[in-house]
Amino acid sequence: MNNAIFYHAGCPVCVEAEQLILDAIDRSKYLVEVVHLGEHSDHLAEAEKFGVKSVPALVIDEHVFHINFGASIEALK
Repeated sequence: MNNAIFYHAGCPVCVEAEQLILDAIDRSKYLVEVVHLGEHSDHLAEAEKFGVKSVPALVIDEHVFHINFGASIEALK
């Protein structure tokens, strides 16, 4: 099974994007993890390692897709 991680900061744009992503991804093909970086700052280094520059962002098999500019990773530190 492939991995997908959705990183966000809890803003309205992020919450809406989270729901759209969860509805759209085929759960039989992807194991989806949702990480709220505002609540789980211990995942910031992991997100940066994947190349996440801003949230909301979706990482699928270590490839990052920036969805919209809600907050920069630097602002979440």
